[in-house]
Amino acid sequence: MPKAKKAESGMLKVTLVKSTIGSTPYQKKVVEALGLGKLNSSVVLPNTPATKGAVNKVSHLLKVEEA
Repeated sequence: MPKAKKAESGMLKVTLVKSTIGSTPYQKKVVEALGLGKLNSSVVLPNTPATKGAVNKVSHLLKVEEA
């Protein structure tokens, strides 16, 4: 049997660097779902496809680094 594709390991440090004022309600919910509230707040999240997809939707508001 072929091996399943291994999920990318590691963690991402995500920081909110731009305000959500003026963003769509959907984008505000994505930022909240990532665990970010105020400006310059940071969270460390697992590097999974779901996390990457959410980060990609609001990438213009975030700074992402390997943690």
